Amino acid sequence: MAMTGLDDQVTTAENYRRFAENEAAGRSPAYETLARAVASDPDVLGFLSTLPADKRQPNLLFAAARHLLRTAPDADRLRELATTQAEGLRATMLARRTQTNEPGRCATLLPALAALDGPLALIEVGASAGLCLQVDRYSYDYGHTRLTGRDPHAPTLRCRAEGPYPELRMPEVTWAAGIDLNPLDPSDPEDRSWLECLVWPGQTARRERLVSALATAQRHPVPVHEGDLLEALPDLVAQAPREARVVVFHSAVLAYVTPRVRADFAELTRELGVVWIANEAPGVVAGVETPRFETSPFVLTVDGAPTAFTHPHGDWIHWM
Repeated sequence: MAMTGLDDQVTTAENYRRFAENEAAGRSPAYETLARAVASDPDVLGFLSTLPADKRQPNLLFAAARHLLRTAPDADRLRELATTQAEGLRATMLARRTQTNEPGRCATLLPALAALDGPLALIEVGASAGLCLQVDRYSYDYGHTRLTGRDPHAPTLRCRAEGPYPELRMPEVTWAAGIDLNPLDPSDPEDRSWLECLVWPGQTARRERLVSALATAQRHPVPVHEGDLLEALPDLVAQAPREARVVVFHSAVLAYVTPRVRADFAELTRELGVVWIANEAPGVVAGVETPRFETSPFVLTVDGAPTAFTHPHGDWIHWM
């Protein structure tokens, strides 16, 4: 499933059981319980069957329900929503995407950026509200090393660094922009609410970090252009300052496109001559062979070469 919560080779019920066992277990008791309930609920499964296959994933259903109810639902409330307010729930799920914009991932991207000579021009693919494009404005606490960002009011991101990591320093960012099929606006209340609904129940620290990052993005707007990653990237690269080194990066994005698009995107980054940093689940970046690791984290690659294992939300980074 590669962290999407969706495998089109199995039933919707089985997808929800797998989500409960492999993703929610140990991370969100509320969502583990809710996913197991959905897997055996004919009413909710019937509602999901009316949606396109790529709109049935647990994260999307649960976030849409929270967005409408303004609180996390239990199994009974979700069934009621799916049966008595089905049109509203369906409309929300069709209009929205699982655009989790986790600023904590910047703590695992920063070491790769710090290893590059600046100045840097950053382009994020699948940027959502552009919170990861604020990488040089956040501060960082790696335990043994602390870095101060350009905005004293931005959040401090805490990350445990392990392994033979490179020198940790703030990168020199002179220009930044993003691409997304459906850009979100950090100043829009409904978009902010949607992003908060994508944070799982009980993850209070993540929610507080998100709220602070959204405030940072409102103070320092960065453009996120609407477009497809293959079609929009060349024009945006051409807009970057000539004196800057262009870096194209993404986190938890390629799992949502086909293997063909992934391969075409990798080829496009080579043709454009940019530095390509990918932070994705194992197996998502084609042709990358990674050592075994005790957990199932993301893999950070630079120009297709694996460099580190990372926690999906930036809690830790383990250099290879």
